[in-house]
Order: sequence, then C-alpha cells, then structure tokens
Amino acid sequence: MRKIGIMGGTFDPIHIGHLLLARCAMEEVGLDEVWFVPTGCSYMKKDREMVSPQERFQMTELALLGNDRMKCLDMEIKREGETYSYETLETLRREYPEDAFYFIFGADCLFTIETWKYPERIFAAASVIAAVRNEMPLEDMAAKIEQLKNRFGARITLLPFLHLEISSTDIRRRVRDGRSIRYLVPDNVIAYIEEKGFYRNEE
Repeated sequence: MRKIGIMGGTFDPIHIGHLLLARCAMEEVGLDEVWFVPTGCSYMKKDREMVSPQERFQMTELALLGNDRMKCLDMEIKREGETYSYETLETLRREYPEDAFYFIFGADCLFTIETWKYPERIFAAASVIAAVRNEMPLEDMAAKIEQLKNRFGARITLLPFLHLEISSTDIRRRVRDGRSIRYLVPDNVIAYIEEKGFYRNEE
C-alpha cells in the first residue's frame, strides 16, 4: 500500500511554499508520493478572475519537473462545473483502492472545513495532514481535532511547518508592480509567467 498525499489549490501561481510543504509531509509522515490537484472552477474563489485551469496546471507541472515522487493531476480541471474536494478524494479512492490517501492543508482549515461541501465524506475518504504554524495556539488546535474526531471519525496528523511569508496573492502583486519573484517561484515557472504575461494588469 502506497501512502499518497493530496494537495489541492488554485496554484495561481504555485510557489516554493507549496513545494516545501509537500516535501515536509513526505519526510515527517512517510508519504511515498504527493499529488498536486489544481482546481478547475473553485466555488471558494469566485470573487476574482484566475489564470485558466489549463495554464495553472501547466505551471504546476513545470514546478514538479525532475521530481519523480510528485506529480500533477488534471482531474479537477477536466470536471465540468464547480469542483469539490470530497469528489476528488472519492474518485481517487475508487481508482486506487490499494492506496491510502492523505489530504494536506494548513491547520487553519480545520476551523472552516465544516463549512465545506460534505466534510464527512472528505474525512471518510482520506486522513488529514494539517500543517501547523508556530503562532497557532496548540490548545485550540487540540480541542478542534478532538471535536472533528468525535463528529466525523476524522484521522488527523499535525505537521509542524515553518511558516514562510509567501503567498500567491503577494506573488501576483509583485508581478503587477514590476518586482522580482525570484526565489519565491521555481525559475521555469517564472519564465512561463513572463512568456504569457500573467498578472501584469491584475487589480
């Protein structure tokens, strides 16, 4: 049985913080691989225009070149309509019944996941790896995990993770302002962003 980490997100654009989180999860939890799943039509981010799903997928693939333990899946960008995590995880469980899946996200999501679409199906389909930043109160985190375990039978592993002040929002802003994003984004992704002219006129 392989232990597979799943990282979803818009990846608009993918940056080194995403890659470091994947690597940390592999090392600390013993994952065999991490699969990145760029969202197609995210119901959580309808308030702004995004780079097309196909081009966000391309940037993610470029970021993972040369790493045979990380790969990018196009299942959500091919799905029509809004995309939901529970659907993705349940599909992967059906297609790879011999593998164990671990859904990776920031620990702050534990406090909002009950508002997501069918959280009970998310917890049924995968274990959760929640990346904890240093400033997060551990007492509150422990209480929330206990609540999710009691309500959903959730299997949650906390992953201590050095918080880096890197965000896709800031990267887009830096490109718009003509500032460098070197060392924040893989070089081949930077070249793709420059070639396509992404984010230059974003407000």
